[in-house]
Amino acid sequence: MKATQKLHDAGQSIWLDFITRNLVTSGGLRRYIDEYSVTGLTSNPTIFDNAIGSSADYDEAIRSKHAAGKSGEALFFELAIEDCGAAADLFRPINERTNRVDGWVSLEVSPKLAYDTSSTVAAARELHARANRPNLFIKIPGTREGLPAIEESIFAGIPINVTLLFSREQYLAAANAYMRGIERRVAAGLNPYVPSVASVFISRWDVLVNRKVPESMHDRIGIAIAKRTYRAYRELLASDRWLRLINFGARSQRLLWASTGTKDPKASDVLYVSSLAAPHTINTMPEKTLKALADHGNVGAMLPHDGGNAEEELAEFIRAGIDLDAVAEQLQREGAEAFVKSWDELMSRIESKTAQLRKAG
Repeated sequence: MKATQKLHDAGQSIWLDFITRNLVTSGGLRRYIDEYSVTGLTSNPTIFDNAIGSSADYDEAIRSKHAAGKSGEALFFELAIEDCGAAADLFRPINERTNRVDGWVSLEVSPKLAYDTSSTVAAARELHARANRPNLFIKIPGTREGLPAIEESIFAGIPINVTLLFSREQYLAAANAYMRGIERRVAAGLNPYVPSVASVFISRWDVLVNRKVPESMHDRIGIAIAKRTYRAYRELLASDRWLRLINFGARSQRLLWASTGTKDPKASDVLYVSSLAAPHTINTMPEKTLKALADHGNVGAMLPHDGGNAEEELAEFIRAGIDLDAVAEQLQREGAEAFVKSWDELMSRIESKTAQLRKAG
């Protein structure tokens, strides 16, 4: 049995952090679903920029949409909704079979809205309505300004993938925004079941911290942060506040491990998969990591409910001069900036592609 199947059977969902038009139309995604136990998919501006720039798969669509008067963001979102909608259709049977727990595809609002609450809420509503898929998450960053947008979107019944979380504290802030939205629905007599996931980014911790600590401490802090966050997740799920909402018919916001492709060439290429196995969680991984897991990966012990040795591990980093709160804030800020940079590159890519295709006739 492949490690992908073992992980799925242990109760962790495997999602693919990758999409291209060819992957969806050629049967590649269907094969990953059937052979690698993939039950969902996430996307971001960088993924779409690479997809559009690395092939001619989008040329005809770009040409026709431009001829219809579309350009820039409007043109991109039409492309993205087509891809994510087609992927969501492939996952729809899984979504229905699991009572909407699994089988989701994620599409992100413009990262330029990360610090604009009202515009984020409006964009989430519009994208969800345009996509018209019951198993499509709208991604909203868990920044300070994003939190009220998350609450409002959940209250409005929009499924949300909270992205750009880097610490226990940021996760709990996002989880509380989610619960406030659900509590408001209960108070208003609305259906309290609005699916959501909270995406905690792992490998970026190690990329930043490795250069500040001895080699013996490399590639350890990301997993320790994940373990600390997992303890908070388990405690929240067992809290009276959450149990009350379950009694009204709500379902828990699942924890998702993101940024799980190994960046350090000296480390295992499945480090953040084998180390973060846990039931009722998700690991969204790059295509390369998914293939490595299926080929030679292994499923480690499930994460301990209490976080295991996380606090001892993190205390070692604190003694080495790492300010965990400051690094988490830096990572979230730099993550938002990186997505904006990718967004700008994506818009430039579409503009240059459009000009190139127009010139070619």
